[in-house]
Amino acid sequence: MTDGGVDEGKRATLKRFAALGAATPLVRLSTDDASEVREAIVGYLAATPGAHFSKLRDDLKLGTGETQHHLRRLERDDAIEHRKDGEYKRYFPAGRFSAFEQRALGYLRRETPRRMLVALLRDPEVTGSEIAAAADVSRSSVSKYAAKLESAGLLSRTDGYAVERPETLLILVVRYADSFGPEAVELADAADEFVSYDP
Repeated sequence: MTDGGVDEGKRATLKRFAALGAATPLVRLSTDDASEVREAIVGYLAATPGAHFSKLRDDLKLGTGETQHHLRRLERDDAIEHRKDGEYKRYFPAGRFSAFEQRALGYLRRETPRRMLVALLRDPEVTGSEIAAAADVSRSSVSKYAAKLESAGLLSRTDGYAVERPETLLILVVRYADSFGPEAVELADAADEFVSYDP
């Protein structure tokens, strides 16, 4: 804390994400006393699309009521949008992601489904046991999450396990790797091994 009780950690976090928000194309926020907070939210969602309410609130060091107020305002101004994902409400920059990409980002924000998808992106021939080992879960957990991923249109279980639209998933993992986890960063670092160009 410093003069007037302002938390310097919160101020630095907001300024860092506000700079991203101010640089986000097609977003013009009104200028008032709270515009830095709203720009920070927009910047945060540009770097962490699909974040749910409490993660956004905690990462930006905001209060619950403050977060609710600014998210409502940003949605009203068509700067952001949300999608219900089970018990979560996930937020995205407005008009930037398709419904498939929003579902994919929601599942990539969950540790076990993300690890499963990353394992399958690394090796499409990976077995259920190998997926369980990579995700550090039981085979029954793999089956449970595979059913959810299939229901979301991200996975096919017709002949083993296969990622639907793997190119789209790989692009999302690579683009937002730093906001996911170490397995996503490792995949992003090695992504050129998984992409081929044949003109």
